[in-house]
Amino acid sequence: MRILLDESLPHDLAALILDHQVSTVRQEGWASVTNGKLLALASTKFDAFITADRNLEFQQNLAKLPIAVVVLVARKNRLQDLAPLLPELAVVLNHLVPRTLRTVGV
Repeated sequence: MRILLDESLPHDLAALILDHQVSTVRQEGWASVTNGKLLALASTKFDAFITADRNLEFQQNLAKLPIAVVVLVARKNRLQDLAPLLPELAVVLNHLVPRTLRTVGV
């Protein structure tokens, strides 16, 4: 699966997501692009978008995009707080369906 990590997440997280092709918003040259445009861009190259933005589902019409979204919910968006979510994230990624939003964590 091709995965894009949002700017709200530490870029080091990409190396910890195994068995998938992971890139970051910054690596793609899309830093500071607004969520609507970012999701449209992401849907042309990626199967899933991972973010910590809990409001994304209320701000965007995700059903219109051919990409799945995963929201990571942790105490803080630091690698040490997100790392415990990786086993659950791995399960979610293996069963992810386009045009859906899944939440991992608290």
